[in-house]
Amino acid sequence: MVATVDAIGASTALAGGTGGAAAAEPSTTTSKAATPLHLDPITAKTPNIAYKGPVYEKTSTGEVVPYVAPAKASTTTSTTTGTAADSTGGIPAVTTEPATGALAPTIPGELTTGDGMTSATGPTVRPQLLVPGTTARFIDGLAAAPEDVPAVIQDIIWAGNEVIGLPYIYGGGHGSFISPGYDCSGTVSFALHGGDLLATPEDSSEFEAWGSHGAGRWIAIFANAGHAYMTVAGLRLDTSPAEDPADLEGPRWRPLRQSNAGFIVRHPLGL
Repeated sequence: MVATVDAIGASTALAGGTGGAAAAEPSTTTSKAATPLHLDPITAKTPNIAYKGPVYEKTSTGEVVPYVAPAKASTTTSTTTGTAADSTGGIPAVTTEPATGALAPTIPGELTTGDGMTSATGPTVRPQLLVPGTTARFIDGLAAAPEDVPAVIQDIIWAGNEVIGLPYIYGGGHGSFISPGYDCSGTVSFALHGGDLLATPEDSSEFEAWGSHGAGRWIAIFANAGHAYMTVAGLRLDTSPAEDPADLEGPRWRPLRQSNAGFIVRHPLGL
């Protein structure tokens, strides 16, 4: 960009001294290219991710309606038919539970983990939540996708929701996208697979060289030899409870960290 500005300045000066035509103003294309690509934050000074605004749900027919969380859990059978299961033959997730007052699961057919979020025996379809704007929001343990983002970002967020509450299992999500639990890179892989960005799972070392350099506009993947996590539209998907007041292991949406030092940063090209 500096070279472009210098060249325009030199052309204008030359025209003034020789009687030539003045250089044209920079084009609209040049101006757009100067706009910073990354818009969403990847760090935050506070772990507070409370949200009190409107929440909607995209139904199976594509209609967007106000979201109403179930008042209490009921005994049901939940079948794994989520993002990865559709293409790889997921196993059924069959669980039952009683209502437990304030900490009862908000999604029927799953087990409470103690914080109001739930777990099952594999990826489980969750409501496709939406909120206005361009920032993902934390709703009862799940992430609500922003309305004003590319569809692939919404798909990644909704895929991430399918594994929330499952236990941390070393190597989980690597032999197959379908697993009873996930490790750090298995969690990131599953979410990216939900957006059709990965055909096979990656480990944390492979994520160090995956995609394009640096943080993207909507996604940033942080990886080193021992750990990987990602931020998507302002929320962190991570198995580590670092800088998360809930202090719970396993795949979860969490506050952004104050620093991502010690990690290589990558992003999917164009996102």
